[in-house]
Amino acid sequence: MKKIKFILYGLLPLLMGCNRDFDAPNPNSLTVEQFWQSQNDAVRGVNAVYSGLHRTPLYGRWMFYHTSLRSDEGFGSGGDIGLNNLMSFVQTDYNQNLTAGTWADSYVVIWRANQVLENVPGITMDETVKRRLLAEAKVLRALMYFNLVSLFNRPPLILRSVLTSDTPSNATPEQVWAQIQTDLTEAAPDLPLRYSGDDLGRVTRGSAYGLLGKALMQQRKFQEAQTALAWFITGEGRDVYRLMPNYRDNFIITQENNTESVFEIQFAQNNNETTDDDTQEGAVINVGASLPQFLAPRGVGFSDGAARRWMIGEMQKERTTTGARDPRVEASFLYDSTDVRGPSQTLIYGQTFASRYGTGPDRNSVWFRKPLNDHWKNEEGFRSPNNYRLIRYADILLLYAECLNELGRTTEAYTYVDQVRQRVGLARLTTAQPGLSQAQFRTQIKHERVTELSGEGQRWFDLQRWGELTEANLPALRARDPEFGSFTLNKSAYYPIPQSDLDLNPSLSQNQGY
Repeated sequence: MKKIKFILYGLLPLLMGCNRDFDAPNPNSLTVEQFWQSQNDAVRGVNAVYSGLHRTPLYGRWMFYHTSLRSDEGFGSGGDIGLNNLMSFVQTDYNQNLTAGTWADSYVVIWRANQVLENVPGITMDETVKRRLLAEAKVLRALMYFNLVSLFNRPPLILRSVLTSDTPSNATPEQVWAQIQTDLTEAAPDLPLRYSGDDLGRVTRGSAYGLLGKALMQQRKFQEAQTALAWFITGEGRDVYRLMPNYRDNFIITQENNTESVFEIQFAQNNNETTDDDTQEGAVINVGASLPQFLAPRGVGFSDGAARRWMIGEMQKERTTTGARDPRVEASFLYDSTDVRGPSQTLIYGQTFASRYGTGPDRNSVWFRKPLNDHWKNEEGFRSPNNYRLIRYADILLLYAECLNELGRTTEAYTYVDQVRQRVGLARLTTAQPGLSQAQFRTQIKHERVTELSGEGQRWFDLQRWGELTEANLPALRARDPEFGSFTLNKSAYYPIPQSDLDLNPSLSQNQGY
């Protein structure tokens, strides 16, 4: 089994909120001038950028909370009251770690990327490798800004190493999106189509174009998005990606970085780890994800986050061409009928649902399955090696179909939805619902993205792009997810900027409504 481990070596991260003189040299560490000397230093510097993605406030755990639990897909279901309130759009502490930690750690990754972009150009080394490493840093910086602008709306746009005396102001969303586009457009040509060996898992040209297409779709720049996404369809990416024959193979550890994978966050199991904090010099770092321990069903994990049952109903609206249930139900959720034969045949980590939960309080519970390890373990832990699938080719196909429809090319859009449906045995949409209008096709795309992408951290971005977080659409959201009863217009669509940052930086202003 593979695992590329992006571990921090020899770089000091951007730290916030502690009593330390950041201008004083650390006698135990290399200085910037001492470190950036060789190609090996450049590689290690970029590896440090990747390493930041493992951190708990990012893809190690909390990004799933922000993008799936906060949406109408899920909710806080355990004993973490702070998490439960946050997922219910109730936040009174603007320094709450779940939001302030994600903000701060995103800037840790950005700071590391900026270090690479400032220092690697001056190193004498193989020029092709140099361009690739700089491109990797740009893609990872763009990813962080994609998340920051989507979650906080007006983050500072920092493109160089910061000093403690710096007081950057809020950027506009338009400025942040423009920089994301610039980074990804510049990066794409210098990235390879594929990797192998120890480099498997680094961002590729497809990663850059996929994230670019998503960024343009979020801005509803459909003509530009069509150009970016067409790279996968008619461009040089057309022979790189294809759908896996078995849908479930996209979420198990033996099929990671497969032909459907466009962008994966890499995790590995390190049983000797001593900390999740990769800023601790000399520590043995956890490069696994703790998310499964917090999402797994009660009795196995903490069940801090659960899924809404309406998604199962959405998947059961159609049967396959052989009359079977959509296989994505079983692949996506653990609940009383993950096995279509019911609770007595449904296995939850080696025990039947009936024996674990019977008629107890969890008899109607539904848990997200895709990030979990029940396919090879009877327990969870804090070191999951299961990768976070950030962008799949199926997502690209559905985005491309959505884009074409918004451009008035509905008839052309059908074929890309057909590919996704046929993979799981459903009839082609061309046959099942021919001749849809643009508005009808838009509604159908929303259905298709639920059935294909539930529990993959895409839903919050979809709701934003579709304009669902508005007064007209709140009744439907509340019907699917009662937590939206606390959603406040012109406030709850974004998190508050951490109060600690506002206190330290007079150039920042708070988001509307807070």
